Amino acid sequence: MSDRLFVNTDALCELLRWMRLKAEVYIHADFQGCWAVDTSGDRHVPFHLVHSGKSWLHLPGEEPRLLSAGDLVVFPHDAQHYLSSEDESPEQYLVDQPTGSDKSQGQITGLTCGHFEFGNKAHWPLLDSLPPAIVLELSDTSRLANTRSLIQLLVSELELAAPGSKVAVEHLAHVLFIHILRSQLDKGLPSGLLKALFDPKIGNALSLIHTRMEHNWTLETLALEVGMSRAVFATEFKRLTGQTAMAYLTEWRMMHATELLQTTELAIVDISEHCGYQSDVAFRKSFKKITGFTPAEVRRNK
Repeated sequence: MSDRLFVNTDALCELLRWMRLKAEVYIHADFQGCWAVDTSGDRHVPFHLVHSGKSWLHLPGEEPRLLSAGDLVVFPHDAQHYLSSEDESPEQYLVDQPTGSDKSQGQITGLTCGHFEFGNKAHWPLLDSLPPAIVLELSDTSRLANTRSLIQLLVSELELAAPGSKVAVEHLAHVLFIHILRSQLDKGLPSGLLKALFDPKIGNALSLIHTRMEHNWTLETLALEVGMSRAVFATEFKRLTGQTAMAYLTEWRMMHATELLQTTELAIVDISEHCGYQSDVAFRKSFKKITGFTPAEVRRNK
């Protein structure tokens, strides 16, 4: 394994741990006749897998798209959508009928539906650079072989329904989320946090920030650690992430401070030190500037 892959994946893993990625599969069924499914609107990241048959994907303002067995569709921003049996926009009464309104005719389509969500509700722009809908054509045997194997294992666990299957499916769905992110990098994202996480040097800097936020980082020391000049590092970091390295570091520290205030009884002075502040006064001032609240207010309202 290359150093580049190891370092950058570390940065992504730490970010996903902090965001407390969760995954749930709540539909695994066959549909026949006239049917339609819409799982948008819950402020999650819905996904659908067509594991047999065919389905039509409907998005507002776009032509319907035919999905075949093995296709996976994901909605990073919870875009409104329908999956249905017909290429015409479905009638509302058909939406979310468990297995179709008429099971006496038509082909059978097997669907697996679920969503990803983040336990930590603070905004983080990991998905900002992604399109409204991502379709992975896993039926294409020349690409995404590992993702296809992962999907097959996930479906197998769902159908087996053996002891431990629910936890196994959740963990497999976590891995699937990472595969989805990687697939978008292969398409050449121009910028964004996801792109930055996999950049050889900026990803290294993000890993240092994520895992050693208590260190007294400066623009110069971060640039030195990743082997870049101060000016080039500053420019590249902002181009990829949309903010300065020091602003990113401060936000990362404040998000961790917020979590500690809400989930522990640590003294505020200890939290400030844990987050890299030598001065309790400086920490309180920075916290109020970033969050709009004092540490005491956050703790009282946890």
